[in-house]
Amino acid sequence: MSVWLPGAPCTPRGCVEPTATAVAVPRAVLRLAGVAVLVLAAVVLVPCGRWIPGGAVRRWCRWVVRAAGVRVRIAGAAAPSGGLLLVANHISWLDVPLLSAVRPARMLAKAEIRRWPVAGPLAARGGALFIERDRLRALPETVARIAGELERGAAVAVFPEGSTWCGRAQGTFRRAVFQAALDAGVPVQPVRIRYRTDRGTPATAPAFVGDDTLLASLWRVASARRLLADVEVLPPIPPGRHTDRRALAAAAQPGECTGGPRHAAPRGVHERAVASPRPVSRASLRYESSRASRS
Repeated sequence: MSVWLPGAPCTPRGCVEPTATAVAVPRAVLRLAGVAVLVLAAVVLVPCGRWIPGGAVRRWCRWVVRAAGVRVRIAGAAAPSGGLLLVANHISWLDVPLLSAVRPARMLAKAEIRRWPVAGPLAARGGALFIERDRLRALPETVARIAGELERGAAVAVFPEGSTWCGRAQGTFRRAVFQAALDAGVPVQPVRIRYRTDRGTPATAPAFVGDDTLLASLWRVASARRLLADVEVLPPIPPGRHTDRRALAAAAQPGECTGGPRHAAPRGVHERAVASPRPVSRASLRYESSRASRS
C-alpha cells in the first residue's frame, strides 16, 4: 500500500451486492465478447488516435459500457476543447470509459496498470499519465506534468478519491491534483457517477473494490440485468474562483453518491487505488519528499 494514498473500507464481501436477477450465461458471455471486440478494435486504432474525432471516441466509450450490458445516461456536457481538469468519484472500472464519454482526456493512472495485459498497452498508447504511488518524491513531478498538459490545452481526467468505493458512500477528494489546475489556470469539471437498478435504487454490482479481481468484476457486470450508469456533468469551476486547492477540492466534490455517509478511510485497508496522491501543499512538496527520503 502506498504511504500517500487513502484506503477505502469497501470490500467485495461487505459492500458488493449482485443484482437480484441475472441474465442467462450465454448472454453474459456475448456481452463480454462484445467488450473484447471493442477493446481490440481500439488497440488496432490507437496509432491513428490523433486523427480520430473526439465525438467518435466518446461514442466508442459509450459502446463499451453498453456492450457490458449497462445503459448509459449522461446529463450535461463539458467544454469540447481547451485545458480542463476532469474530476469524478470512483466506483468501477466502468468509470474510465464513462468519463471519457464526457470528454476524451489523458487519464491519471497508477503505474502498475502499464504492466496489465491489453489494458496496459492501450492505456499507454492512449496517453495515460502514470504515477508511481510508492514514491512520495514523485509527487511534485506528477503535479508539474499534469499542469503542463493542461497548459497545452489538453484535458486530464483524475479520480481524486484515490481509491474506489462501493457507491453507497464515497471518499474525500484529495487536494494535490487540484494544484495543477491552479498552476495552469484552467477550469475544473466535476462529474458525478452513480449506478442504479431499473427501479432507481443504488446498485453496487459494478463496484471494483478491495481485493476484487477484474475478471470477477467483469462477470458480475456482464451477468447483471438492467443496470444504469447515471453520469451527471456538474457546472465547471472557472479558474480564479478559488486560489486555494483545499477550497477548490471541496467545491469540486460532487456530494454524496447515494445520500449515504462519507466515511473516513481506516488504516491498513487494501484499496483499489487508481489515481490520486495524498493532499500536500505544493510549497511543501519538496520538503516532504526530502523528509521521506531521510526517514
